[in-house]
Amino acid sequence: MEIVMKRAGSTLLVRMAGELDHHAVTGLRDKIDNKLTLDNLKNIIFNFSGVDFMDSSGLGMVLGRYKLVSAQGGKVLACSLRPRVQRVFDLSGLQAKIPVFLSEQEALKNV
Repeated sequence: MEIVMKRAGSTLLVRMAGELDHHAVTGLRDKIDNKLTLDNLKNIIFNFSGVDFMDSSGLGMVLGRYKLVSAQGGKVLACSLRPRVQRVFDLSGLQAKIPVFLSEQEALKNV
């Protein structure tokens, strides 16, 4: 899995490519949490444009970041979901907690 993290104001943009599974999630959680803390960021936008597979581990990682960020008064948003990832969001009900947008620009406007 390839990860690119960028800052946009008080928001952390997390752009992912590859498979978001148990192996990818192991280090990703810590990287995101450290970046949030060190850069004093409030919100996260997960960009799934390059993610072609996500299992329950990926779902758990996203939900865990949602709990962490929302407890601090921030927002977690998602964008650019491919059909297989969209299906995971739909089946899990995650979209009820994390708004999904078509593009990163649209998500940034809604932070």
